Formats: sequence, structure tokens, C-alpha cells
Amino acid sequence: MTVFKLGTRGSPLALMQANLVRDALAAAHRLPVSDFEIVVIRTTGDKVQDRALAEIGGKALWTKELDRALLGGEIDCAVHSMKDVETIRPGMIAIAAIPPRADVRDRLVGAPSIDAIRPGGVLGTSSPRRAAQVRRLRPDLSTTLFRGNVDTRIAKLAAGEADATLLAAAGLVRLGRHDVGIPLPTNVLLPAPAQGAVGIEIRADDSRARALVGAIDHAETHACIHAERALLAALKADCHSPVAALATIEGAILTLEAELLSEDGAAHVHGTIEGAPLDPALPAALARDLLARAPEAVRRLFAG
Repeated sequence: MTVFKLGTRGSPLALMQANLVRDALAAAHRLPVSDFEIVVIRTTGDKVQDRALAEIGGKALWTKELDRALLGGEIDCAVHSMKDVETIRPGMIAIAAIPPRADVRDRLVGAPSIDAIRPGGVLGTSSPRRAAQVRRLRPDLSTTLFRGNVDTRIAKLAAGEADATLLAAAGLVRLGRHDVGIPLPTNVLLPAPAQGAVGIEIRADDSRARALVGAIDHAETHACIHAERALLAALKADCHSPVAALATIEGAILTLEAELLSEDGAAHVHGTIEGAPLDPALPAALARDLLARAPEAVRRLFAG
């Protein structure tokens, strides 16, 4: 077989995820790992580390170079953390597979609990969601920009640039950093839409890649991620929008839970909806309900 090329960012976590996908593909098709090549594509998001994503182009900074390589035939698929992928994607690109999701929770690093962060303390984060959620619980806290990979953020914390930070449990587990941080229950901090999920994108007209990659798709995870991303689309949310969402499936019922917040966390609205896993009306219905009940300080952030 012609070597199948997987494109990825070059961060330790991105490389680990690409390796996991490569190994899963080789196992699913009983092919040697050497039939798959990992190609590192450096993205603008990796190059610019001193500003928030929302200020310099949003989530496209993680994907545009990989999109270009994919559409140009340099790679056969692109491996992404799904929470970093824009809601609206080019029609020439398709999400062909989402393997089983990892731990969706956030981990708090630097303190045993949010309540234990010192009065008037500083949270290091680049996430509007995390900043708003923590400040809702602790209005006395302030935030400072933390970007970079896991080790970079932990080093900033150790250097005293903040009192605590939040990292995705899934990334820590994939990196073997099981001892870092305290997992926060989702009823304390509802995660970002698509947190913990890895997605594999292909050229939409590439039937060979679709068949190859589709073998490692996890239908339940894919349905949940699709619902969370459809909610973002219905809300017209962007990188500035503090929004949390989590879809779960039990039996034949999908439950979609979401929370919208003001930037400072002082105002918020929460909602849940249940229905058939592939019902396209569910996310839109929840979006309408949330926006109808949201305080003005929240609603204005989701005007599109």
C-alpha cells in the first residue's frame, strides 16, 4: 500500500494523539505501522504564544496550515483536538472519524480546590470559558494569559506567574501526566464543547481515506461531538464566547447540557435537553432556549 500520511501539529500532545491514531489505524487494518507516516505541520497558533487566540484569528490558527496541506495532497488526513477545530469547516474537508473520547474534565493545577486558591489570587488561562466559570465561583480572582503546551503552562505556574491554572484531563492522561492536577467534576466546571475528543479530517472526495479512517470511528462519541458542535453553530459562538457543553448518550437517549456565561462570570444561563442522538433539531432547540433566558450580559456575546 502507498504510505498513508497523517498531518499534525508539532506539540507533544498533538504528536502523541497522531501516534495513537496511527497505531489504531494499523491495528484496525492489520497493517504494519510503517505503512503510516506522521507529517508535522507548524501552525500559526504554535508560532504566536503571547496573545489570546481570539485576538489573532481564533481557532483557524490551529487548522489553516493543516487544511492547506490536506487540500494540497501533502497529507492524506489531519489529526486534530476537536475543541480546537472551528465550528464551520470548508465543504472540501470532512470529519471522517472521531475515536472514543477521553476524560472530558478539567484538572486544577496549583491548588486542591477552587475554594483553596488564595483570596485575590490569579488564575492562568487563555480560555474565556474557564476564566468566566472560575470567576463565577470566585469573583475575587483575576486572570492572566497562559498559552503554550502543558510543560510551558506548568513552568509558568512554578515561576509564580499565577496561583493556579486549568488543564484538560484528556491531554494530561495522553501525555502520561496522571499525577498532575485535581480533576474537577463536570457539575463544578462543565467542559468546553468537544473537549477530550480527537478528530480525523480527510478530503471529502477521498473515498480511500474515508474507508481507511472510518474503521476507527466511534459512533457514540461522534454523535456527541456533532451535537456539541451543532450547538456552537446555532449559538453563533466564537473564540470570545464563554460557553461550556457536554453531550452524553445512555441507551437511546442523548442528553445535551450547556452553560453560557458573561466574561466575568457574574451572569450565566444553564440548560439541558434530551432526545434521539442524531436529531438535528436538539442543539438548535437548546440554543434558542438558552438565548431566550440569558441575561443581556450573556446574550450580547452570542449575537453572531
